[in-house]
Amino acid sequence: MGRRDVLVGGLAAGAALALPRRALATEAVPAAVTSPATATALTPYERRVLDIAARESSRLGSKLWRADLVGIADFALPSWKPRLHFANLENGTVRSFLAAHGRGSDPEHSGWLQSFSNTPGSEATSRGAYLTCEWYKGKYGTSIRLVGLDSDNSLALDRAIVMHPAWYVDAAMITKWGKIGRSEGCFAMGNADFNEALWHLSGGRLLFADRIGED
Repeated sequence: MGRRDVLVGGLAAGAALALPRRALATEAVPAAVTSPATATALTPYERRVLDIAARESSRLGSKLWRADLVGIADFALPSWKPRLHFANLENGTVRSFLAAHGRGSDPEHSGWLQSFSNTPGSEATSRGAYLTCEWYKGKYGTSIRLVGLDSDNSLALDRAIVMHPAWYVDAAMITKWGKIGRSEGCFAMGNADFNEALWHLSGGRLLFADRIGED
């Protein structure tokens, strides 16, 4: 059974099975954060990450279950730089991790994302907002389902675009090759770093991917 079969096979009875229970409720969710808490020693880039996290959290509003922490994947940065940022809107801090982009977005494996795509079979990264859902066991072990919330990533569930750990996202790869490996369009993280996503980003939070750029 393929990765996509494992991911979507249980959804035939309804897409609701892929979503956090509270994310489907009609009751009001906690109010979206409109501005991050003040924190010291932030760089201008980190402040922009927090601003974008707050903006996107407000934009999605009731589609999110939790608005305390937002994942921001900045694909303007190359794969050898930590570019998946966990923006904590409650305490105004930013933590950053390595993350892979899809091979369809970087056919020559330059380490730079060249283009986004939402096309099935493209193995490319899609830009836009994602809702993080529940854990499941897949090809790469415990992974996090994602639902695309924008037109640019609306087929994420059908394409089996998820967050998962991967051996090729590691500092040793950068030392040897000058870059990390590529995914099939998924948000792949290092094995140890992925535990941070499991505990802090899953369960109805926001993951937003785009080109942001570094000062």
